[in-house]
Amino acid sequence: MEKIRVLTENREKEFLSPYATLSTESVGRERKEEKCELRTDFQRDRDRVIHCKAFRRLKHKTQVFLSPESDHYRTRLTHTLEVAQIARTIARALRFNEDLTEAIALAHDLGHTPFGHAGERALNSIYPGGFTHFAQSVRVCRVIEKGGKGLNLTHEVLDGIMHHTRGEWPHTPEGKIVRFSDRIAYINHDIDDAITAGVFSEESIPLEIREVLGFKKSERINTLVKSLVENTEKDDVKMDERTLNAYENLHNFMYDTVYLNPVVKFEETKVDGIVNGIYDYLLKNPDKLDDEYNIIREREGIERAAVDYISGMTDHFAVTMYSDIYIPKEWKV
Repeated sequence: MEKIRVLTENREKEFLSPYATLSTESVGRERKEEKCELRTDFQRDRDRVIHCKAFRRLKHKTQVFLSPESDHYRTRLTHTLEVAQIARTIARALRFNEDLTEAIALAHDLGHTPFGHAGERALNSIYPGGFTHFAQSVRVCRVIEKGGKGLNLTHEVLDGIMHHTRGEWPHTPEGKIVRFSDRIAYINHDIDDAITAGVFSEESIPLEIREVLGFKKSERINTLVKSLVENTEKDDVKMDERTLNAYENLHNFMYDTVYLNPVVKFEETKVDGIVNGIYDYLLKNPDKLDDEYNIIREREGIERAAVDYISGMTDHFAVTMYSDIYIPKEWKV
């Protein structure tokens, strides 16, 4: 049976780019384990992510539009799947390690809060240690999942998660691909959702941007992906300057029309109250924590446990818990 994994590892050495990250050259895991007979280390990481509880909860977490009534708006889970699809396409075209790329992509938002970035900002403002969703995603993988044991993922996957959004770039080309793919995915599906919501039309996007990137979602994604594939040199994943500038202009357009739109974001003004209310309640009532977070409370304190608990909540669970705590119940005779 072990030959199956070895065959896959040998195929990587024969087929992948000389700049790809090979499974056999992984730095390894925090805790040593016996090798899987069938899967490489990166394949094993991907499977662990898909089967974990945090991944399942992503389907009920907001992407941009808070609590939409339509089933067609993106959630944090559908965003994650779109990132993984784009990233795999790029990795395959460049002959980088597709399994590592997919593992990073599927795990990159595991620690995201309910209510999108509004929830992230709320936790960052109240937790003394500060809060970012990318650091929390690593924490989910290292110390929260599996009853406090964590998923014990490889160093390369954790590095890609930690550096997928800003600051220092990932140290593998596969991680860099995911960072670009995250941006490609969210800008395009957010446009799609904004058009569905009636915020603007496709024709509202400045013509000079559409002339470079394309006149519909599929054309824009294709342009951005092709630019990465055609301009990457060795392990330096990059776009050409014209395409990158058009993307940045599109990003600025989305900030002005959607991300900072007071009408679109009106419901987010209520998020601080919900998050702060639950946080204060948990500090005073630590017995209300689930068992797995009580382990964290004993080890790292109630503040850390409360933040971990809240960040893992779905939008609906957070609203329901807040309502149960603070909204009076009807008197039943």
